[in-house]
Amino acid sequence: MPKIDLYRNVHMGQRARLFALATELGAADVSHSGAAAEHAARCLAMTRELREHADHEDTFIHQLLRERAPEAADALEAEHVRLDAAFVALDEQARTLTGTPSEDLPEAQHALYLALNEVISAYLAHLHAEETVAMPALWQYAGAEELGAVMAAFRASRTPEQAFTDLRRMLPALPPAPRVAIVREVMAAASHGQADRTLAAVSGTLSPDQRHRLYEDLGVPEVRAAG
Repeated sequence: MPKIDLYRNVHMGQRARLFALATELGAADVSHSGAAAEHAARCLAMTRELREHADHEDTFIHQLLRERAPEAADALEAEHVRLDAAFVALDEQARTLTGTPSEDLPEAQHALYLALNEVISAYLAHLHAEETVAMPALWQYAGAEELGAVMAAFRASRTPEQAFTDLRRMLPALPPAPRVAIVREVMAAASHGQADRTLAAVSGTLSPDQRHRLYEDLGVPEVRAAG
């Protein structure tokens, strides 16, 4: 049985969306009406999401880590200092962009782009520490039942809407095998008669090729996913 990895899948989804956000912001034409506000809002939403994610890890994972591997926990705390500063700087640049005169927008856009990439740089280091220091420590000092209980407690804390959002953010970044395994589990847990609707909902953010492969792997007829 594969080891329970508390970080891997969600981190893959975060990386994919951070990289996409940076690419799209860099290439955006913010001179169009509402475009600057839209991209500023996307950056603010991202820092809000990453802060919430950090809170979830503190609540459900890192207490166990501090008990079993305090040195690994200390390594993560050191990453938070740079990360928090990067979040604050990005938020400030995003709020600045929306009030920038049109003639100054190119420079303000680039400043936001640089601030976003500083967040990405800091966040990648943080993810690396969690994946190569924290998770191996948990494998060494905590049993599979404890790790499973951590995962179960987090899932129980999410509303159905939040759980769907989590999946729709994560699934496009995963390879086919773990993607179909997660979706099978979600469909099995769905209410009676709701498996097809659940499948359509969670696959709504997949590309056409990814969605086709998912339905093929599940062995079910492909239907249009819910948007």
